Amino acid sequence: MPQIPLHYVDLRTFCYATEDEKRVEEALRTFLPEEFEIERAESEGHFGDRILVLSARVERADEVRHVLSRLADLESFDDLIDELDERVTKNTELFLRLDKQGAFAGDVRLGTGITFRGKVEAYPAKKEQAVENAEEVLERLRDDE
Repeated sequence: MPQIPLHYVDLRTFCYATEDEKRVEEALRTFLPEEFEIERAESEGHFGDRILVLSARVERADEVRHVLSRLADLESFDDLIDELDERVTKNTELFLRLDKQGAFAGDVRLGTGITFRGKVEAYPAKKEQAVENAEEVLERLRDDE
């Protein structure tokens, strides 16, 4: 995969008071390169409970490739490609929701718990061009597997 048409990828998840912080971090690390720094921010829920926000922004090309290579393990990869028009915004961002519980077990699947947001390169910066670029990179990813 010579060129990655993504400026960056943001990954984010929440660790609620009822969850083990180490396990939630491990789930997020399923998608990140080894030793990648995770930012932490504390917040408070509606009833005063502690919520820890874990996030990482991946910007370097090799690291973005690593994150994308993990997406190649999706069982519903072809469905993902078919849904790109619904998953890319007019601001040229690709959104996915990944299963946090599955990620903890090392499985990559769509679900809830981890938010993936990738800023797709598009010139001109229009949704249609971003969908084309995202489709191209995902198809190359699938063909490399």
